[in-house]
Amino acid sequence: MLVIVCYDVNTETKAGRRRLRRVAKVCEGIGQRVQKSVFECQIDLMQMEALERRLLGEIDKEHDCLRLYRLSDAKGCEVREHGKFRATDYEAPLVL
Repeated sequence: MLVIVCYDVNTETKAGRRRLRRVAKVCEGIGQRVQKSVFECQIDLMQMEALERRLLGEIDKEHDCLRLYRLSDAKGCEVREHGKFRATDYEAPLVL
């Protein structure tokens, strides 16, 4: 399934900037950055739950925001891209 992870971390303090780096690092380890604070992750339900637990361990619920969108059928999901960035199509054939 496709999971979209979006976050907004308060960076007004040094601790907030550290949280932002840690949240981004967790997401980079499992998904593809499509915008500064948005990641697309091709993962199963168990991986999503583990990702959510890790991210909840990093954010400060009083100052930050975390949203995870689960799209169970990525083929039925339409994504329109505009601008410079082009996402990697994980369903396309891999050419080495």
